[in-house]
Amino acid sequence: MDDLYRLTIGEAHQLLKRKQLSSVELTKACLKRLAQAEEKVHACITVCGEMAMRQAAEADKAIGSGKAKPLTGIPTIIKDNMCTRGIKTTCASRILENFVPPYNATVVEKLNAAGVVVLGKANMDEFAMGSSTENSAFFPTRNPWDLDRVPGGSSGGSAVAVAADEAVYTLGSDTGGSIRQPAGFCSVVGMKPTYGRVSRFGLVAFASSLDQIGPITKTVTDCALVMNVISGHDPRDSTSVPNPVPDYTKSLIPDLKKLRIGIPKEYLVEGMQPEVRVIMQAAIAKLEELGAEVDWNVSLPHTKYALAAYYILAPSEASANLARYDGVKYGFSYRDTSNMWEAMEKTKQFGFGAEVKRRIMLGTYALSAGYYDAYYLKAQKVRTLIKQEFDHAFEKYDALVTPTSPTVPFKLGERVDDPVQMYLSDICTLPTNIAGIPGISVPAGFVDGLPVGMQILGKHFDEATLLRIAFAYEQATDWRKKRPPM
Repeated sequence: MDDLYRLTIGEAHQLLKRKQLSSVELTKACLKRLAQAEEKVHACITVCGEMAMRQAAEADKAIGSGKAKPLTGIPTIIKDNMCTRGIKTTCASRILENFVPPYNATVVEKLNAAGVVVLGKANMDEFAMGSSTENSAFFPTRNPWDLDRVPGGSSGGSAVAVAADEAVYTLGSDTGGSIRQPAGFCSVVGMKPTYGRVSRFGLVAFASSLDQIGPITKTVTDCALVMNVISGHDPRDSTSVPNPVPDYTKSLIPDLKKLRIGIPKEYLVEGMQPEVRVIMQAAIAKLEELGAEVDWNVSLPHTKYALAAYYILAPSEASANLARYDGVKYGFSYRDTSNMWEAMEKTKQFGFGAEVKRRIMLGTYALSAGYYDAYYLKAQKVRTLIKQEFDHAFEKYDALVTPTSPTVPFKLGERVDDPVQMYLSDICTLPTNIAGIPGISVPAGFVDGLPVGMQILGKHFDEATLLRIAFAYEQATDWRKKRPPM
């Protein structure tokens, strides 16, 4: 097969298990595809070809001895803000350009235990701050559906690697939509689990109360398979919740009978592209065909304050988390001075990009004396109201359905000089992180060849219901079969 790189996790696992394919063959195919596609899309910061081939050989031994797990021997790419022992973890920032962690993130440990093959590290917005992957200190990533457009962010590299078939699946992180928005922009599946479902140990922090790791995959089935591996309690993460983890593949049922789905009117926002609205109406009609009971009259009135609250909370936490990058312990260090304080100041000045500095300044201001109560404390109160509204809605509905983004992917450079317009890209995804609930984006159609995603939101720790709805919709449509023109 010349197109092994197009296999899903499920397909590859069956071929590997039946000895009709080796991990070495699959890994070679993905590395070859990666080398070809990278010339156009620039999805990866680091490629680990030699290590990947060693891991593939080890995986073939495990498969040969009957120890194959669903992810054994399957090539993946990890977002470059998750620690990987012996492999550079840069966060797409000059300040960590040469940082090699001495340990693995918990999710990486779990993948290694499952026998996966790591092809490399994915490009991203610097420290996960952005919605287009244009804020990378190294290079922007391009959308494989239109190379002149953004792939979304901050997990744009992870989404593009899947859409362009560079890897069978990837991991991303989601602070305000950073898995779901690029998944929607690239026509792949992306899930943000419930806060606390997946360990954050080894994830370089942006906003600790909002960050969550999740999978980006070609199909909903693949998403469930990855969730089975990366979910679970971790004593090294104080926010990790010791809830039992179900087998998510058992929730993949192709009908939606007896499920109640709400459509919050606040998410059909002013300024939404009319074509996106039409696609969403058709997608929701398909959910009704599959047996779901749909209510269009759902209201979450505090949603309109989510964007403002997020851009107080997230920068405030970032200003504290990024204070550690002072050039003293690790990372870039400005040394052209004998003054310690000047060295620390210059380290941040030259090490951080414009967007990171913008958010640090905003967060520091919001936490400063005299403004804490007016901004940060008030944003926390709004956060509580938003969470309470979701809790109230889920007393009546099994899930809520919204667009993933109000627009199709925009052009590279179009919003770089307008931060507010850039921030509005995440207006449909931000409330999910504020409330800590799970969300998933699935391909829902195209506008002039550009992808549109449908977002499904659910109760805390009820990823199973989201996967059921996403799976039923996926099986009833052909969007997953579409390939980028590149």
